[in-house]
Amino acid sequence: MNKTFNILVTGCGGDIGQSIGKILLKSKYTKNLFGIDISNKNAAQFIYPNFSIGVPFTHPDYLQRLEIFIDKYDIDLIIPIAEPELRFFSEQNILKIIGKAKMITASALALEIGFDKFKTAEFLKRENLPFPETFLAKSLKRIDNFPVILKSNTGSGSKDIHKINSIEEFLFHTKNTIDDYVVQEFISDEKGEFTCGVFRSSSKEIRTQIFKRELTSGYSGYGEVIENINISNLLEKIAVKLDLVGSINVQLRIKENQPKVFEINPRFSSTVLFRHLLGFEDLIWSIEDLMGYTLSDNRSNVVGRKFYKGFEEYIK
Repeated sequence: MNKTFNILVTGCGGDIGQSIGKILLKSKYTKNLFGIDISNKNAAQFIYPNFSIGVPFTHPDYLQRLEIFIDKYDIDLIIPIAEPELRFFSEQNILKIIGKAKMITASALALEIGFDKFKTAEFLKRENLPFPETFLAKSLKRIDNFPVILKSNTGSGSKDIHKINSIEEFLFHTKNTIDDYVVQEFISDEKGEFTCGVFRSSSKEIRTQIFKRELTSGYSGYGEVIENINISNLLEKIAVKLDLVGSINVQLRIKENQPKVFEINPRFSSTVLFRHLLGFEDLIWSIEDLMGYTLSDNRSNVVGRKFYKGFEEYIK
């Protein structure tokens, strides 16, 4: 019989952390569930039975405090959620174990490539995989074709993504700094936008799921599971070329009937709970793979099933 674990989720306050908590609360692998966030002004405190406020990863005592917490509560597994924190662990080469707890993340190359949008484009170009033309904003001497997409090279989320229609708009958005921006070819969403879960085990088994989605305030507010052999083949190639172990999220649009990847997020995504409810249980598979268990498989034919993002209110 597989054992249960004390699991800690850091950066648990956002939508992804809350989704992860809801999955783990019902998981047969969870003994005690702990969540840490730098703020309690979110609903995670109502989801995590053991919720506490921690310090940001930039705090000089961050790692020491984390190790003390892990030791005090006998933590077996740690799942970092916030992208800046994941970057920190990646840069510090702490991707396996903190104290005595094993860490669940995507593998090192996926993190390195996915955390840098220009590196993502260069990786896709080098591997002869389709992508929108992407340039470091500071290296551009002129922009000939508008619109373009201006986005942070290292940021996450939609708050720092702009559709630019003129040089005046470009200069306005880069007036304070241009160093961390990339300029990307604009691809219309006329044929849809797709967000895709990709999981690859340590034994190299690949599992994928494709959502055709619509965004609501930067989130995947609505989506439908689709089947597309061109996209599936592309996702599998990416997983192999990255030598992926773990779970990532790939975002793409269609141009001239060809899927073009505009972002690789090397972490669990905001659709992790929707995927889980539809049988794509990449969080659970990640735990099983890390612990050397046989991967469970509750997948079925869910093509055509739809998800809708809702909201829940909590009162204290």
